[in-house]
Amino acid sequence: MTNVKYSVLDLAPVVENSTVQDSLMNTLDLAQHAEKWGYERFWLAEHHNMPGIASSATSVVIGHVAAGTSTIRVGSGGIMLPNHAPLVIAEQFDTLESLFPNRIDLGLGRAPGTDQVTAMALRRDRRSDGNDFPEQLEELRAYFDPSLSEHTPAVHAVPGEGLSIPIWLLGSSGFSAQLAGQLGLPFSFASHFSPENTIPAINLYRRSFTPSSVLSEPYVMVGVNAIAADEEQQAKRIATSMQQSFLGLIRNERGKLRAPIDEIESVCTPYEKAILDKQLGGSIVGDASTVEEKLTAFISETGADEIIVNAQIFDHTDRLRSYEIVSEVMKQHNAK
Repeated sequence: MTNVKYSVLDLAPVVENSTVQDSLMNTLDLAQHAEKWGYERFWLAEHHNMPGIASSATSVVIGHVAAGTSTIRVGSGGIMLPNHAPLVIAEQFDTLESLFPNRIDLGLGRAPGTDQVTAMALRRDRRSDGNDFPEQLEELRAYFDPSLSEHTPAVHAVPGEGLSIPIWLLGSSGFSAQLAGQLGLPFSFASHFSPENTIPAINLYRRSFTPSSVLSEPYVMVGVNAIAADEEQQAKRIATSMQQSFLGLIRNERGKLRAPIDEIESVCTPYEKAILDKQLGGSIVGDASTVEEKLTAFISETGADEIIVNAQIFDHTDRLRSYEIVSEVMKQHNAK
């Protein structure tokens, strides 16, 4: 189980008593550190109508991060394709690839990344509900490579038609897993918020896999919440910010990322705690030795080729230290 790549999933968190500008500066700072610590890629997620997330204009933030780094791959984890015309995404990512050659990834999801009212505001009608995702994906891929289309295209993606931009499919269930396998594309599973579906989806992807010009064999990246600190109790405390964020989603109370508290049980009911435990049950929280033990087991169980680490942490210094510890653990793992 050596040579497992490790990457960063960043939601550009906006913490209490801070601004979006602060968030985007911290995102770039994290990316610069991640590059130094050996992370493979730095992905940003599209979410809307969420005061605690500053990456809604995902393509713009990707450009911000790519411009401030030099070697780490930068991309979307993901662009929610039903929110957009495929041509617009092709133009945006062709432009990014032209500016930052061989460093841009395009991860695609089919969820709205928000609530239904906001999805309506984004999409302007109710026709794009995600069920036409395969057709949207086919259209998008043809803008990059017109030979994939059965017809001579009437519209071309300018700039950049013909550029090679890696496309990943993202998912938290079996739909995108099977589609990615059938198309021979790399697959990234959102185990960080859907842990119970992880193994079934990965197995479905591998069973469905058909070799393509992109991949000769399956490639799986798995998302994981990993929050590390120098002391076990400190890690558990700073993880309560992430728990409070999910608690807000349960209650439909959206806000900025909150400061950590001593115990999450002090602010939630037993029922809410049970939901948190279910959704965040795969989270890895602890000091370096705990993270090493649990991360090794996680990699072994999933057979992941790559992990992508999410860490919703209130204090930026704590966030940097968490990612640094994870990088040290992964270097040790890969050296064995």
